[in-house]
Amino acid sequence: MKLFTIGFTKKTAERFFSLLKEAHVQRVMDVRLNNRSQLAGFSKAKDLEYFLRTIAGIEYRQVPDLAPTQELLDAYKQRKGLWSEYEAGFLDLLRTRNVDQSLERSAFDMACLLCSEHQPDHCHRRLVADYLKERWGDVEIRHLE
Repeated sequence: MKLFTIGFTKKTAERFFSLLKEAHVQRVMDVRLNNRSQLAGFSKAKDLEYFLRTIAGIEYRQVPDLAPTQELLDAYKQRKGLWSEYEAGFLDLLRTRNVDQSLERSAFDMACLLCSEHQPDHCHRRLVADYLKERWGDVEIRHLE
């Protein structure tokens, strides 16, 4: 199974859609808590769904079970929490939600986890990808930058 991740900030629409097309992504799995983001005009949920389908023939899905809670996100972003605390809390949330059991595994092959962060290092999309790889086994992860 191939699983990609991508963040849309610091990318032009051209770069963003080109990366997805070049990787032969079949569906984008939106793992953002707030998918009506103003950070990039092309990334709002309804617009993004249209652009993905029209420009690249890529399916769009929202996956709220892979998004952090507002409380967890606020503790890290707004109150300047530690990444290690956010990571531990988010991984606990994934375990509590039992996502490796509840999600349709086949939908993630050739899929791309979408979030806003430019780099995957301090982004929950990387944590999701690593978590699924640990639970599902044969998962090759590639971060599109």
